[in-house]
Amino acid sequence: MQAWRVHRNGEPSEVMRLEETDRPVPGDGQVSVEVLAANINFPDALLCRGQYQVRPPLPFTPGVEICGRTEDGRRVLATPALPHGGLAPYVVADEAALLDAPDSLDDAEAAALHIGYQTGWFGLHRRARLRAGETLLVHAAAGGVGSAAVQLGKAAGATVIGVVGGAEKAKTAAALGCDLVIDRRTEDIVAAVKEFTGGRGADVVYDPVGGDAYAKSVKCIAFEGRVVVVGFASGTIPTPALNHALVKNYSVLGLHWGLYNTKDPQAVRDCHRELTRLAAEGAIKPLISERVAMDEAAAAVQRVADGTSTGRIVVLPSGAAR
Repeated sequence: MQAWRVHRNGEPSEVMRLEETDRPVPGDGQVSVEVLAANINFPDALLCRGQYQVRPPLPFTPGVEICGRTEDGRRVLATPALPHGGLAPYVVADEAALLDAPDSLDDAEAAALHIGYQTGWFGLHRRARLRAGETLLVHAAAGGVGSAAVQLGKAAGATVIGVVGGAEKAKTAAALGCDLVIDRRTEDIVAAVKEFTGGRGADVVYDPVGGDAYAKSVKCIAFEGRVVVVGFASGTIPTPALNHALVKNYSVLGLHWGLYNTKDPQAVRDCHRELTRLAAEGAIKPLISERVAMDEAAAAVQRVADGTSTGRIVVLPSGAAR
Protein backbone atom coordinates (compact mmCIF):
# COMPACT_ATOMS: atom_id res chain seq x y z
CA MET A 1 0.00 0.00 0.00
CA GLN A 2 1.04 3.64 -0.40
CA ALA A 3 1.42 5.67 2.79
CA TRP A 4 3.07 8.90 3.86
CA ARG A 5 6.24 8.23 5.85
CA VAL A 6 8.77 10.31 7.73
CA HIS A 7 12.40 9.12 7.73
CA ARG A 8 13.94 12.18 9.42
CA ASN A 9 12.55 15.01 11.51
CA GLY A 10 11.85 18.42 10.00
CA GLU A 11 9.14 20.50 8.38
CA PRO A 12 6.27 18.31 7.08
CA SER A 13 6.56 19.43 3.46
CA GLU A 14 10.24 18.52 3.50
CA VAL A 15 10.26 15.20 5.35
CA MET A 16 6.96 13.50 4.41
CA ARG A 17 7.28 11.04 1.51
CA LEU A 18 4.52 9.02 -0.18
CA GLU A 19 5.90 5.53 -0.69
CA GLU A 20 5.11 1.85 -0.83
CA THR A 21 5.02 0.07 2.52
CA ASP A 22 3.54 -3.04 4.06
CA ARG A 23 0.05 -3.05 5.51
CA PRO A 24 0.35 -3.01 9.33
CA VAL A 25 -0.52 -6.23 11.16
CA PRO A 26 -2.68 -6.02 14.30
CA GLY A 27 -1.14 -7.10 17.58
CA ASP A 28 -2.88 -8.39 20.70
CA GLY A 29 -6.04 -6.38 21.39
CA GLN A 30 -5.77 -4.52 18.09
CA VAL A 31 -7.86 -4.55 14.91
CA SER A 32 -7.22 -3.55 11.32
CA VAL A 33 -9.16 -0.47 10.17
CA GLU A 34 -9.63 0.78 6.62
CA VAL A 35 -9.19 4.56 6.55
CA LEU A 36 -12.22 6.45 5.23
CA ALA A 37 -10.97 9.91 6.24
CA ALA A 38 -7.93 11.17 8.18
CA ASN A 39 -8.15 14.47 10.02
CA ILE A 40 -4.96 16.53 10.21
CA ASN A 41 -4.01 17.83 13.64
CA PHE A 42 -1.25 20.16 14.84
CA PRO A 43 0.35 17.16 16.62
CA ASP A 44 0.97 15.66 13.16
CA ALA A 45 3.24 18.62 12.43
CA LEU A 46 4.93 18.23 15.82
CA LEU A 47 5.47 14.53 15.12
CA CYS A 48 7.21 15.42 11.86
CA ARG A 49 9.39 17.94 13.70
CA GLY A 50 10.20 15.49 16.50
CA GLN A 51 8.64 17.86 19.03
CA TYR A 52 5.59 15.87 20.16
CA GLN A 53 5.40 14.23 23.59
CA VAL A 54 5.19 10.88 21.79
CA ARG A 55 8.17 10.14 19.53
CA PRO A 56 7.54 7.08 17.35
CA PRO A 57 10.54 5.32 15.85
CA LEU A 58 11.62 6.40 12.39
CA PRO A 59 10.26 5.85 9.82
CA PHE A 60 6.66 6.47 10.83
CA THR A 61 3.36 7.52 9.25
CA PRO A 62 1.66 10.66 10.65
CA GLY A 63 -2.08 10.87 11.27
CA VAL A 64 -3.41 10.70 14.82
CA GLU A 65 -7.16 10.39 14.19
CA ILE A 66 -9.36 8.80 11.54
CA CYS A 67 -12.83 7.71 10.64
CA GLY A 68 -12.59 4.16 9.34
CA ARG A 69 -14.26 0.83 8.80
CA THR A 70 -13.39 -2.40 10.59
CA GLU A 71 -13.31 -5.74 8.82
CA ASP A 72 -16.77 -6.56 10.18
CA GLY A 73 -18.21 -3.35 8.66
CA ARG A 74 -18.36 -1.17 11.76
CA ARG A 75 -17.83 2.56 11.05
CA VAL A 76 -15.59 3.90 13.81
CA LEU A 77 -13.45 6.72 15.11
CA ALA A 78 -9.94 5.62 15.99
CA THR A 79 -6.56 6.92 17.08
CA PRO A 80 -4.13 4.76 15.09
CA ALA A 81 -1.33 2.97 16.88
CA LEU A 82 1.88 4.76 15.91
CA PRO A 83 4.19 4.35 14.05
CA HIS A 84 1.38 3.37 11.64
CA GLY A 85 -0.61 6.62 11.50
CA GLY A 86 -3.71 7.52 9.55
CA LEU A 87 -2.21 8.99 6.36
CA ALA A 88 -2.43 5.54 4.82
CA PRO A 89 -5.12 3.21 3.43
CA TYR A 90 -5.07 0.97 6.54
CA VAL A 91 -4.13 1.35 10.20
CA VAL A 92 -4.22 -0.75 13.34
CA ALA A 93 -5.93 0.51 16.48
CA ASP A 94 -6.72 -0.71 19.97
CA GLU A 95 -10.09 -2.39 19.77
CA ALA A 96 -11.14 -1.26 23.26
CA ALA A 97 -10.67 2.41 22.30
CA LEU A 98 -12.80 2.37 19.13
CA LEU A 99 -15.81 4.69 19.14
CA ASP A 100 -18.84 4.46 16.87
CA ALA A 101 -18.89 7.17 14.20
CA PRO A 102 -22.01 9.36 14.53
CA ASP A 103 -24.61 8.70 11.85
CA SER A 104 -25.32 12.44 11.62
CA LEU A 105 -21.81 13.20 10.27
CA ASP A 106 -20.10 12.17 7.05
CA ASP A 107 -16.69 10.49 7.13
CA ALA A 108 -14.67 13.73 7.06
CA GLU A 109 -16.79 15.38 9.74
CA ALA A 110 -16.70 12.28 11.91
CA ALA A 111 -12.90 12.07 11.66
CA ALA A 112 -12.74 15.60 13.08
CA LEU A 113 -15.10 14.95 16.00
CA HIS A 114 -12.62 12.95 18.03
CA ILE A 115 -9.53 14.56 19.59
CA GLY A 116 -10.40 18.26 19.18
CA TYR A 117 -13.94 17.93 20.51
CA GLN A 118 -12.96 15.54 23.28
CA THR A 119 -10.26 17.99 24.32
CA GLY A 120 -12.76 20.84 24.23
CA TRP A 121 -15.38 18.97 26.23
CA PHE A 122 -12.94 17.81 28.92
CA GLY A 123 -11.33 21.24 29.08
CA LEU A 124 -14.53 23.21 29.38
CA HIS A 125 -16.66 20.83 31.42
CA ARG A 126 -14.38 18.49 33.37
CA ARG A 127 -11.55 20.93 34.12
CA ALA A 128 -13.05 24.45 34.00
CA ARG A 129 -16.65 23.54 34.97
CA LEU A 130 -18.04 26.08 32.52
CA ARG A 131 -21.52 27.28 33.46
CA ALA A 132 -24.32 28.76 31.38
CA GLY A 133 -24.12 32.54 31.37
CA GLU A 134 -20.36 32.68 31.89
CA THR A 135 -17.99 34.33 29.41
CA LEU A 136 -15.59 32.05 27.55
CA LEU A 137 -12.52 33.42 25.76
CA VAL A 138 -11.18 31.11 23.02
CA HIS A 139 -7.82 31.68 21.36
CA ALA A 140 -7.28 30.56 17.75
CA ALA A 141 -11.07 30.45 17.50
CA ALA A 142 -11.08 29.79 13.75
CA GLY A 143 -8.69 26.82 13.98
CA GLY A 144 -9.49 23.17 14.44
CA VAL A 145 -9.19 23.06 18.24
CA GLY A 146 -10.57 26.56 18.78
CA SER A 147 -13.61 26.12 16.52
CA ALA A 148 -14.61 23.03 18.50
CA ALA A 149 -14.34 24.99 21.77
CA VAL A 150 -16.46 27.82 20.35
CA GLN A 151 -19.25 25.43 19.40
CA LEU A 152 -19.09 23.57 22.70
CA GLY A 153 -19.12 26.85 24.62
CA LYS A 154 -22.22 28.04 22.78
CA ALA A 155 -23.88 24.66 23.32
CA ALA A 156 -23.22 25.08 27.06
CA GLY A 157 -24.94 28.46 27.13
CA ALA A 158 -21.80 30.57 27.46
CA THR A 159 -21.08 33.95 25.89
CA VAL A 160 -18.10 33.29 23.62
CA ILE A 161 -15.30 35.69 22.68
CA GLY A 162 -13.09 34.43 19.86
CA VAL A 163 -9.54 35.64 19.23
CA VAL A 164 -8.15 35.19 15.72
CA GLY A 165 -5.34 36.43 13.51
CA GLY A 166 -6.61 38.16 10.39
CA ALA A 167 -9.82 39.36 8.76
CA GLU A 168 -10.66 36.09 7.00
CA LYS A 169 -10.35 34.12 10.21
CA ALA A 170 -12.50 36.74 11.93
CA LYS A 171 -15.28 36.01 9.42
CA THR A 172 -14.97 32.29 10.17
CA ALA A 173 -15.17 32.85 13.93
CA ALA A 174 -18.22 35.06 13.55
CA ALA A 175 -19.94 32.42 11.42
CA LEU A 176 -19.24 29.86 14.14
CA GLY A 177 -21.34 31.92 16.54
CA CYS A 178 -18.83 33.99 18.54
CA ASP A 179 -20.56 36.84 20.34
CA LEU A 180 -17.45 38.96 19.94
CA VAL A 181 -14.49 38.43 17.60
CA ILE A 182 -11.12 40.07 18.33
CA ASP A 183 -8.45 40.27 15.64
CA ARG A 184 -5.23 40.12 17.61
CA ARG A 185 -3.35 41.71 14.71
CA THR A 186 -5.30 44.96 14.85
CA GLU A 187 -7.02 45.05 18.25
CA ASP A 188 -5.99 45.13 21.91
CA ILE A 189 -7.23 41.81 23.35
CA VAL A 190 -7.18 42.94 26.99
CA ALA A 191 -9.01 46.21 26.36
CA ALA A 192 -11.61 44.55 24.10
CA VAL A 193 -12.41 41.81 26.63
CA LYS A 194 -12.70 44.25 29.50
CA GLU A 195 -14.95 46.59 27.52
CA PHE A 196 -17.20 43.76 26.35
CA THR A 197 -17.56 42.32 29.87
CA GLY A 198 -18.02 45.63 31.63
CA GLY A 199 -14.65 45.30 33.31
CA ARG A 200 -15.29 41.84 34.76
CA GLY A 201 -13.15 39.84 32.35
CA ALA A 202 -13.47 36.29 31.01
CA ASP A 203 -14.61 33.55 33.38
CA VAL A 204 -12.92 30.80 31.37
CA VAL A 205 -10.01 31.03 28.91
CA TYR A 206 -9.35 28.20 26.45
CA ASP A 207 -5.74 28.50 25.31
CA PRO A 208 -4.17 26.18 22.71
CA VAL A 209 -1.63 28.87 21.78
CA GLY A 210 0.49 29.81 24.80
CA GLY A 211 3.05 32.60 24.61
CA ASP A 212 1.55 36.06 24.26
CA ALA A 213 -2.00 34.65 24.21
CA TYR A 214 -1.56 33.33 27.75
CA ALA A 215 0.10 36.55 28.95
CA LYS A 216 -2.81 38.66 27.73
CA SER A 217 -5.43 36.23 29.01
CA VAL A 218 -4.40 36.56 32.64
CA LYS A 219 -4.63 40.34 32.31
CA CYS A 220 -8.33 40.08 31.50
CA ILE A 221 -9.37 37.08 33.61
CA ALA A 222 -12.35 37.43 35.92
CA PHE A 223 -12.45 36.87 39.67
CA GLU A 224 -12.33 33.08 40.18
CA GLY A 225 -11.58 32.67 36.48
CA ARG A 226 -10.06 29.52 35.02
CA VAL A 227 -7.39 29.31 32.31
CA VAL A 228 -7.33 25.95 30.51
CA VAL A 229 -3.89 25.29 29.02
CA VAL A 230 -4.38 23.01 26.00
CA GLY A 231 -1.21 23.48 23.96
CA PHE A 232 1.49 25.79 22.69
CA ALA A 233 0.86 26.39 19.00
CA SER A 234 2.85 29.64 19.24
CA GLY A 235 5.95 27.62 20.07
CA THR A 236 6.40 29.48 23.36
CA ILE A 237 5.58 27.80 26.67
CA PRO A 238 4.50 30.45 29.19
CA THR A 239 5.93 30.66 32.70
CA PRO A 240 2.97 31.47 34.97
CA ALA A 241 3.55 34.04 37.71
CA LEU A 242 1.93 32.30 40.66
CA ASN A 243 1.92 35.49 42.70
CA HIS A 244 -0.30 36.98 39.98
CA ALA A 245 -2.67 34.00 40.18
CA LEU A 246 -2.81 34.48 43.95
CA VAL A 247 -3.51 38.22 43.83
CA LYS A 248 -6.20 37.94 41.13
CA ASN A 249 -7.66 34.69 42.48
CA TYR A 250 -7.70 32.64 39.26
CA SER A 251 -6.77 29.05 38.44
CA VAL A 252 -4.46 27.64 35.77
CA LEU A 253 -5.62 24.20 34.63
CA GLY A 254 -3.61 21.81 32.50
CA LEU A 255 -5.30 19.41 30.09
CA HIS A 256 -3.70 16.35 28.48
CA TRP A 257 -6.66 14.56 26.93
CA GLY A 258 -4.68 11.45 26.03
CA LEU A 259 -4.25 10.58 29.71
CA TYR A 260 -7.97 9.90 30.01
CA ASN A 261 -7.60 6.96 27.61
CA THR A 262 -5.43 5.22 30.19
CA LYS A 263 -6.59 6.79 33.48
CA ASP A 264 -10.35 6.94 32.87
CA PRO A 265 -11.42 5.35 29.55
CA GLN A 266 -15.07 5.29 30.64
CA ALA A 267 -15.01 9.09 30.80
CA VAL A 268 -13.89 9.15 27.15
CA ARG A 269 -16.81 6.92 26.15
CA ASP A 270 -19.24 9.05 28.17
CA CYS A 271 -17.91 12.18 26.49
CA HIS A 272 -18.32 10.60 23.04
CA ARG A 273 -21.91 9.76 23.83
CA GLU A 274 -22.55 13.42 24.70
CA LEU A 275 -20.75 14.64 21.58
CA THR A 276 -22.79 12.24 19.44
CA ARG A 277 -25.98 13.64 20.97
CA LEU A 278 -24.92 17.24 20.35
CA ALA A 279 -23.99 16.41 16.75
CA ALA A 280 -27.35 14.72 16.15
CA GLU A 281 -29.11 17.82 17.49
CA GLY A 282 -27.04 20.10 15.25
CA ALA A 283 -25.48 21.92 18.21
CA ILE A 284 -21.97 21.02 17.02
CA LYS A 285 -20.63 20.25 13.55
CA PRO A 286 -16.92 20.06 12.72
CA LEU A 287 -15.80 22.89 10.45
CA ILE A 288 -14.17 21.19 7.45
CA SER A 289 -12.40 23.84 5.41
CA GLU A 290 -10.71 21.47 2.98
CA ARG A 291 -11.08 17.88 1.82
CA VAL A 292 -7.86 16.92 0.06
CA ALA A 293 -6.62 13.87 -1.80
CA MET A 294 -3.96 11.62 -0.35
CA ASP A 295 -1.22 13.01 -2.59
CA GLU A 296 -1.86 16.50 -1.17
CA ALA A 297 -1.42 15.46 2.47
CA ALA A 298 2.12 16.76 3.03
CA ALA A 299 1.21 20.25 1.83
CA ALA A 300 -1.92 20.15 4.00
CA VAL A 301 0.05 19.20 7.14
CA GLN A 302 2.41 22.08 6.39
CA ARG A 303 -0.49 24.54 6.20
CA VAL A 304 -1.66 23.39 9.62
CA ALA A 305 1.91 23.69 10.92
CA ASP A 306 2.14 27.25 9.58
CA GLY A 307 -1.19 28.26 11.11
CA THR A 308 -2.67 29.39 7.78
CA SER A 309 -5.62 26.97 7.77
CA THR A 310 -9.06 27.42 9.28
CA GLY A 311 -11.17 24.67 10.79
CA ARG A 312 -10.05 21.19 9.80
CA ILE A 313 -8.28 19.80 6.75
CA VAL A 314 -9.25 16.19 6.11
CA VAL A 315 -7.41 13.76 3.84
CA LEU A 316 -9.60 11.39 1.87
CA PRO A 317 -8.35 8.14 0.32
CA SER A 318 -7.59 7.98 -3.40
CA GLY A 319 -10.78 7.91 -5.46
CA ALA A 320 -13.05 9.16 -2.66
CA ALA A 321 -15.65 11.82 -3.42
CA ARG A 322 -14.52 15.32 -2.33
